[in-house]
Amino acid sequence: MGDVLAGFHAAWEFESDSVLIRYERGIRTPKLFQALGERRVPVEAIAGVTLTPGRRGTVVLRVQPREGADPLIEASAGQLKESCDPYRLVLPAERETLAEYYADELTGMLGAAAHSEPADRYLVAAPEAPLHFKAYDGKASFDGKAVSFRWSWTGASSAKWKAGDQLFPVADLGGVEWRSPEALEGYLRLRPRDAAGATAPAAPQADQDPASVVFGLGYGPVHESLPFAAAVLAAVRDRGPATPVPVPAPRRDPADIAERIRHLGELHQQGLVTDEEFSSKKAQLLAEL
Repeated sequence: MGDVLAGFHAAWEFESDSVLIRYERGIRTPKLFQALGERRVPVEAIAGVTLTPGRRGTVVLRVQPREGADPLIEASAGQLKESCDPYRLVLPAERETLAEYYADELTGMLGAAAHSEPADRYLVAAPEAPLHFKAYDGKASFDGKAVSFRWSWTGASSAKWKAGDQLFPVADLGGVEWRSPEALEGYLRLRPRDAAGATAPAAPQADQDPASVVFGLGYGPVHESLPFAAAVLAAVRDRGPATPVPVPAPRRDPADIAERIRHLGELHQQGLVTDEEFSSKKAQLLAEL
């Protein structure tokens, strides 16, 4: 096909085996679209096509992604607002005939089966690492091989401070749980790779779980935390054998170490950290210099 259909916030280019979606970077474009930039959606990743009336003199062309084909959609677990759906193209009503033509063409490319079965692999590329975002209680980073959580002394619970900063090689992970920051008690939680036949224990509250970071007003926004979750999810599915890869601990800024020891001392004085925990954690921090 090779033609371009431009709508509000995005333009779709129809090719012989895929749809290339390019998102605008305008001030009114949803930040998630701006963060994604562009996405190539293979025809085999599409389960169906719809064209419906929109609001205020518009029509909406939408492709239904095939189950299991897109890590972003899998990570979002139905929590995205309609306005942030990356598979919707909103057009002026006067382009309905043109939109209907492309909907029919795309439907014809799908064939009778329309890829109704779940995909056995991701067909739409995940956002590329490195990625990071600031949560309420720490900073989350992903370099493609491991996820790290570095706690904030102003927001992290004493349980997370006791556990220390965390590093999770992809080979040790089994999945990601993302709860939108636009809902109450939003968070990102890393799920461990389950041993054969093992029953996973009940997860603690996110603010007490060292495998989670907590969102809040201005922390962990959708356009940062969701692409992060999708990238980790894709890496988990694409991982090789579960052989842990040693990752050397980074050298820390002495001023940062001093600040952490000071905060640890405050927790100790408040009775939130025992003498033994204080001594052990202080020694651990000093060893990072």
